[in-house]
Amino acid sequence: MSIVENVSRRGFLQGALASGVFILSARFAAEPLWAAEGEAAPALDPTVWMSIAPDGTVTIVAHRSEMGCGSRTALPLVVADELDADWSRVKIEQAIGDPKYGEQDTDGSHSVRSNFELMRQVGATGREMLIGAAAAQWNVPAKECATEPHFVVHSASGRKLGYGELATAAAKLPVPNKDALVLKKPAEWRYIGKESNALFDLQDIVTGKAVFGMDATMPGMVYASIEHPPVLGQKVKSYSDKAALRVAGVQKTVTIETFKPPHLFQPLGGVAVIADSTWAAFEGRKGLKIEWDNSPHSSYNSAEFRKTLEATARQPGKVARNVGDVDAEFAKGGKIIEAEYYTPHLAHAAMEPNVAVAEYRDGKVQAWAPTQNPQEVQNTVASVLGIKKEDVTCHVTLLGGGFGRKSKPDQVAEAAILSKQVGRPVKVVWTREDDIRCDFFHSVAAMYMKAAIGANGMPTAWLQRTVYPPIASTFDASARYADDEMGLGWNNLPFDIPNHRAENGPADYHVRIGWLRSVANIYHAFAIHSFADELAKNAHRDSVEYLLDLIGPARIVQLDLKGDEAEDAKQYPLDTARLRRVVEMAAEYSGWGKRAMGKGHGMGIAAHRSFLTYVATVVEVEVDAKGQVHIPNVWTAVDAGTVVSPDNVRNQFEGAAVFGTSLALFSEITATKGIVDQSNFDGYQITRMNRAPRKIDVQIVKSDALPAGVGEPGVPPVAPALCNAVFAATGKRVRELPLSRTKLA
Repeated sequence: MSIVENVSRRGFLQGALASGVFILSARFAAEPLWAAEGEAAPALDPTVWMSIAPDGTVTIVAHRSEMGCGSRTALPLVVADELDADWSRVKIEQAIGDPKYGEQDTDGSHSVRSNFELMRQVGATGREMLIGAAAAQWNVPAKECATEPHFVVHSASGRKLGYGELATAAAKLPVPNKDALVLKKPAEWRYIGKESNALFDLQDIVTGKAVFGMDATMPGMVYASIEHPPVLGQKVKSYSDKAALRVAGVQKTVTIETFKPPHLFQPLGGVAVIADSTWAAFEGRKGLKIEWDNSPHSSYNSAEFRKTLEATARQPGKVARNVGDVDAEFAKGGKIIEAEYYTPHLAHAAMEPNVAVAEYRDGKVQAWAPTQNPQEVQNTVASVLGIKKEDVTCHVTLLGGGFGRKSKPDQVAEAAILSKQVGRPVKVVWTREDDIRCDFFHSVAAMYMKAAIGANGMPTAWLQRTVYPPIASTFDASARYADDEMGLGWNNLPFDIPNHRAENGPADYHVRIGWLRSVANIYHAFAIHSFADELAKNAHRDSVEYLLDLIGPARIVQLDLKGDEAEDAKQYPLDTARLRRVVEMAAEYSGWGKRAMGKGHGMGIAAHRSFLTYVATVVEVEVDAKGQVHIPNVWTAVDAGTVVSPDNVRNQFEGAAVFGTSLALFSEITATKGIVDQSNFDGYQITRMNRAPRKIDVQIVKSDALPAGVGEPGVPPVAPALCNAVFAATGKRVRELPLSRTKLA
């Protein structure tokens, strides 16, 4: 097992330079990486991605976070492959937040996709420089030399030199031009695409040695637990801490009053209890008596808000995509089918609740956090404290789950604010109740679907309308339309329908809205693929055959896209041949149409493209006499282009099947008078082992296409496939989630 070390960048460089190691910079990276707004492209110098010590140890920088997604393994693995390194002699250095790495946000299923070529170039550059050093020492042409794991070899003379022996000499050579690099052919890859690539951190994780956010400490730190306002936007009107201060170990209480719209990633505010242990802080917090002021969101009731969303969804909205003339086709009369779908707010509920340690000293902050985005930690902490973001250092630990929640660093900002106030390092620990009630929630959504049906049972016109509080409200309090989210399964319908229109209606926000694993694709896929199955059943057709007819012949779907979506479409066009293939694979592996289904048994299918990956999922259900849904099998076929680690991809899609099942069956956030009703897993249920899929089969399409996303695209097809299976088993159509709201017995 290789070694993973969390060391500071300064310490890494000091140790490297002192020992004369070969340090490889990204100076050859001429084109900027995709960068987050406000982040510069990777600096050409002195950003260090890789070093080789005289003893041959290769250290590779991982600039993405690890939360089970495999990014911290996959990217260094690509470097090691092109370098021709011995993976057992590789260490990983976790990068701190630093704009010199380009964009570091481990969101959006794009870590490998956005960095695959750059990591290959890093490794290939190192390999060529090592070859150059050996060739010079042997006084032979470089073209006569080659590499094998951790050695440069000269076959003609039988000589070989280890990478450690060549490190000092290689470091003195000029970095070759990127255009002159010779990358390995796929047939030459030793690690990329191979089955044996376990997570680098796996042994430490399963043996309890790995450092997560909850494990991080700083000398002299105190602990804090914060009573947040129960309603978004509330502030402390008055409070009494007499009972809190009587708890043994409690030192003092401190208020945090920074909140103002838009909510961004700033702290919610409230009263913090400072103590010498987490337990004392928790117990002291129970003694707080707080009077909160009013908030514009104090009248928010989710049941009434649902009615508002549904009413809006029945009215014309802003057009996100238009093909043909839907209105003219509907005006012809004939058979019209309509349906409405609804999904509630969802919480992230990661295994590890929010936690962070921070120290403010002399106008600078040192922080340790399980964050998906250390650069956003820098931005947010700098903003709330009024300091330069360069004066905020964020060290990244392993994450005990994230799902998008931990790219929002409000808890790190809380720790930094409190440290400045108390003059010591502060560890902020959220309870599970804090985690669920004070989340950046996945948005509630209402969708309206309408189709005109031709004589052959296929739609001649298709209208879809979606309404939900947009993520844009996080950054702009006046935002009411989800313009930037239309590409998440809405304005890119792959069906072969001559007349089609996608619309978006306005909605206000009343809680913090954020992205959750697969984002708007969750509710968009639920509506579209549930409706597709309804049309199939109306036509008395087999669901798979009908779905393939909806997708139509193999072709590239032309989309009128702008910005990043348009750039993606150039390299990743919407190819219905790939979508058809995963549908056919999922049907084949599940034995669709060939398995006897008894009473209460059924199978459903859905296929969805998200994060540039094509996925089809078949779910088998058993609905017992009490109306409980059990899931014997889930089959998923995935085309994610070039895959770095097949085993990890299967892990992601197996996890997605459980995650998607949980959202479909149980998960729901509601609110009364602005206060979230759920507070722990008794109210916000997730799938237990006895209700999770018993068997999950994942088939990966072998492909040489560009790498696409794998962390999120497995989630969207699960809910519609599950609900379509329930209809096949019971004859009852599910149009709202969670499924537990629908009586099946």
